[in-house]
Amino acid sequence: MRRRLILAVLIVCAAAGGWAWWTLPPAVTLALATSGPALRAVYATGSVEPIHWARVGPAVRARITEVLAEEGSRVAEGQPLARLDNREAVHRAEETEARARFAQEDLARIRTLVTRDIAARATLDRAEAEARAVRAVAEAAQRRLDDYIVRAPADGIVLRRDAEVGEVVDTPASLFWIGEPRPLRVTAEVDEEDIAQVREGQRVLLRADAFPGQVLTATVGQITPKGDATRKAYRVRLALPDDTPLMIGMTVEANIVLHQTDNAVLVPPAAVRDGRVFVVQGEAVQPRPVEVGVQGPRAVEIRRGLHPGEAVVLDPPPGLVAGQAVRIRP
Repeated sequence: MRRRLILAVLIVCAAAGGWAWWTLPPAVTLALATSGPALRAVYATGSVEPIHWARVGPAVRARITEVLAEEGSRVAEGQPLARLDNREAVHRAEETEARARFAQEDLARIRTLVTRDIAARATLDRAEAEARAVRAVAEAAQRRLDDYIVRAPADGIVLRRDAEVGEVVDTPASLFWIGEPRPLRVTAEVDEEDIAQVREGQRVLLRADAFPGQVLTATVGQITPKGDATRKAYRVRLALPDDTPLMIGMTVEANIVLHQTDNAVLVPPAAVRDGRVFVVQGEAVQPRPVEVGVQGPRAVEIRRGLHPGEAVVLDPPPGLVAGQAVRIRP
């Protein structure tokens, strides 16, 4: 009898605990609506480069025999930067020059014979044509010797050097980067779905891994008229200020600002559900329809229906109704 009584008490206690658990107000987490800037922007990625620069590579496949310029040095247009092994080319030039001289001497001999009516005029014509052809080959071989000298295409500074003596290089290689370290720009790729919203002169906010937590600025300077059909993107040039800390070759994330509201009402995205938020008043909640503006991964702009400082429920639980009491999680 005593065991049955204890068991009955336990069942009653468990039922009372379960009823109390079911009747407790739901626990919710709150966030305060804040005031801050809201941006509508187009996202892009790009890299920093000089406005005036050029890659310099060899015109022929050959081995590097001498490097004549170092990184950071200033060079003039046409100045030799490196020399390539041209011994075989020199031999060809000497051979063709010898043939050209022989053809010229043979032409002079035939011209003398023609004046004496010993040789036919047609023989002279053939000799003249052959002499011109051989001379052209010799001059071309002489000009090709200059291909074995890598020269600066313009005045500038050697921004980078990828040439070492003894390397065998080919025409696709870039041995030197010549340009001016200032001014700089960012060449970015903008998706074709967004390019119609981009205009020259728009402000750009930049982020770079080299400067964490720092927002840098730029301006849209140029939009390439023709896009890349394979990558489905357009190239956009972003002009950087002269005092930018960015360096050549850095990668950046760019947000091209389309619209900005300086004192917008902001809430976390988890507070908005089906075009409304649940505002906590006292210990109860009230649903309130809101007009949503710019939506970002960290904040949502509320254009109408909410004021800064009001508390809203994050991730409202299903079934939450107007006037319902809630418990606030720490």
